[in-house]
Amino acid sequence: MAEKLVPVKVQYCGICGLPVEYCEFGPDFEKCKPWLIQNAPDAYPDLVSKGDGKGADEVAEQLKRVSISSGGSSTSQPEEVKRLPGGKVKKKERQEVIIEKVIRNKRKCITTVRGLERFGIKLADASKKLGKKFATGASVVKGPTEKEQIDVQGDISYDIVEFITDIWPDVPESAIFFIEDGRKVPAS
Repeated sequence: MAEKLVPVKVQYCGICGLPVEYCEFGPDFEKCKPWLIQNAPDAYPDLVSKGDGKGADEVAEQLKRVSISSGGSSTSQPEEVKRLPGGKVKKKERQEVIIEKVIRNKRKCITTVRGLERFGIKLADASKKLGKKFATGASVVKGPTEKEQIDVQGDISYDIVEFITDIWPDVPESAIFFIEDGRKVPAS
């Protein structure tokens, strides 16, 4: 009769979230070393032989005090970066409005507006105002990246910049871009 299989218990790092044997390949191995010496000394015996627990605490304190500054100023604020499991860094989305003109059926155009929600504007209200101003159909649809965008019937791409900056003054003209021939071009 075959042996009964026993599940393997995997210990995960408390710093980066990876299994301890993969911690050295993660993004923060230097930060993980004190935790590994204290909680998983059998995984990396060379770390334990190089220093005892007291030395690891000193290294951890030094890492907390040392910071890298790009401009040489000593009053730099630590950057708030959200880390996901596995050490991945979540990128903060840029506050910009992207306007793109899509041509369909030879003469028909659709103007697509993306990014208004990043300025705190409700897309349903914005589409209603755009439809009334330009006397066209405007609707909120999900784009190819599963994010909501506003589709306005007709070619209103150059008139829409002035309308957006007048109605919503917290959207600067420098944050509005056009997509022309696959390139992002500033509206101003």
